[in-house]
Amino acid sequence: MLDTDLADLYGVTVKRLNEQVKRNLNRFPPDFMFQLNEEEHQSLRSHFATSKKGRGRHRKYLPYVFTEHGTIMLANISKSKTHKRFL
Repeated sequence: MLDTDLADLYGVTVKRLNEQVKRNLNRFPPDFMFQLNEEEHQSLRSHFATSKKGRGRHRKYLPYVFTEHGTIMLANISKSKTHKRFL
């Protein structure tokens, strides 16, 4: 699941979500999350013709992708009550 989708789901900004991850990076091994490279990002964007125009176009950094285990870990480390609700 993309970091933007998780941020929308949990009601936080992508910046805030990624800050939480960086503070707890030791809890996110490579099989929990990874960052897309430019080619993967462009390929993903081209597959979603229905996605909102402008969404993700002005990102400073490439998006992170979280596996099922990564999303659970993110909910566990979060201080947001909205995150906890999805556990």
